[in-house]
Amino acid sequence: MPEETESSVRAPLLKVDDLSVSFEMSGKGSAAVDNVSYAVNRGEVLAIVGESGSGKSVSSMAILGLLPPNARVQGRIEFDGESLLELSPDQLRQLRGQKIAMIFQEPMTALDPVYTIGEQVVEAIRAHSRMSKNDAQRRALELLHLVRLPEPERRINHYPHQLSGGQLQRIVIAMAVSCDPDLLIADEPTTALDVTVQAEILELLRDLGARLNASVLFITHDMGVVADLADRVIVMRDGRIVEEALVGDLFAAPKAEYTQNLLDSVPHLGKTKHEEPPQSAEVSHFAGTLPESTVLSFDNVDITYSGRIGSDGFKAVEDVSIEVRQGEVVGLVGESGSGKSTLGRCAMGLLKPSAGSVSVCGTDITSLSSRKLRPKRHEFSMVFQDPASSLNPRQTLGEIVAKPLKLHTKLRAADVRRRVEEMLERVRVPSSWVDRYPHELSGGQRQRIGIARALVLSPRLLIADEPTSALDVSVQATVLDLFKELQNELGFSCLFITHDLGVVEELADRIAVLRGGRLVEFGAATDVLNRSEHEYTRRLVLSAPVPDPEAQKKRRREFAEVSSR
Repeated sequence: MPEETESSVRAPLLKVDDLSVSFEMSGKGSAAVDNVSYAVNRGEVLAIVGESGSGKSVSSMAILGLLPPNARVQGRIEFDGESLLELSPDQLRQLRGQKIAMIFQEPMTALDPVYTIGEQVVEAIRAHSRMSKNDAQRRALELLHLVRLPEPERRINHYPHQLSGGQLQRIVIAMAVSCDPDLLIADEPTTALDVTVQAEILELLRDLGARLNASVLFITHDMGVVADLADRVIVMRDGRIVEEALVGDLFAAPKAEYTQNLLDSVPHLGKTKHEEPPQSAEVSHFAGTLPESTVLSFDNVDITYSGRIGSDGFKAVEDVSIEVRQGEVVGLVGESGSGKSTLGRCAMGLLKPSAGSVSVCGTDITSLSSRKLRPKRHEFSMVFQDPASSLNPRQTLGEIVAKPLKLHTKLRAADVRRRVEEMLERVRVPSSWVDRYPHELSGGQRQRIGIARALVLSPRLLIADEPTSALDVSVQATVLDLFKELQNELGFSCLFITHDLGVVEELADRIAVLRGGRLVEFGAATDVLNRSEHEYTRRLVLSAPVPDPEAQKKRRREFAEVSSR
């Protein structure tokens, strides 16, 4: 008997052997996972990392039987000694939530918009227990306290749209742990969150895992998150496992070339070394007339969104003064709701300030009408966050890139096509693809088309609104390299909007930090990131994970200290 108990303790909670998954499409099978084997030990956090299409999410969905009907699953999946692939749908349904729970990537789509938060947590509890409704409501409130939701007694009656992304993710986690599962499967649970909220969610998952003695299967492409949370790591590529190691060993000495490339691709704080800026790079803050070298300026800008009739408007930006000089990249950082994108739209003339002034390329655009602004639009342009939704699916690549030329120049058709083909080659897209459509391209290739369209008129100013946040790390790295190359070559100025401090450190000469619509810090990149004057900036910097387990432990302690003040 003692030997059996010891053996059962050593046995992994989850064991996956030779798992293969393919999808039947038009009578043909498309392989997504190919002979994957791994185990999750009790109380362990195992991270599965890889880029889009690597098979990491598909393999986790196979564990819970959540794949679509056209999926073909082969191999063996054992949970606590029981074969999951042999269970009936009813047996699997009982297992889900009670023994194995899943935290999905996008909390807004995981929650029902017509039910309150409390109703949905209560439903999750009662689905797997015989608890009365009153007891389930008390348990729901306990869970909201457990996941550290602010003001749970009040927010339990709120609907999903009334909560922030980080708060919604806490609700999803509360539902997942409602029945004290033995295994939590977390599929990119922090991808859509700000870095400070991400740090809090990771700390919450770490704390819950310890309290519940639960194992965690963490799926992500963020190597900084892996360094922060995981005990062991599996790296997947094209449906196969290319490397498996303890987290410290993987970061210290990766064996697979793909893993090395993945780590090299990750932008993170400390990776880029900035030179000290010259004295002339100090901020003028508009003391007198703006110099000719200033390409974009916000001078004491307020931006207010009008409210409903009879209610006050919402002030999204308040008293902000920022300038971007010729050839300079200014990073605009802050959490969701800080006013970053609002300022970007204001710079494009898409929003009007309620106070202050905005100058673009030497012209005060504060009160210009759309008609009067149009002749100036060839001097500034924008790259959007989502390359899929920002490109017209009914137009060819050539038509998309040619649109600004047709609107703002009188070039002949042959000259337009020649210019478009030159621009495609410049962004490393073959000019022979000129007649292709956006759906035929990958995400990174589509973003290159967005950059080509923005630069085809050789603008003086580029507004880049989170242009790499939707991309895999290696694709992100190639797009950032392309961006730096084009900026050096063409000399355009850029307001680069992002929440990724690793990206902004790599690109920006100066950094402006927004919080709640106000500018809290503005200075040279090296000063803002390494010698922050404002406590909020310090907290923002410490919340960004770095791909180094030992360094990340130190940063986590410092973040906790700053947050507790």
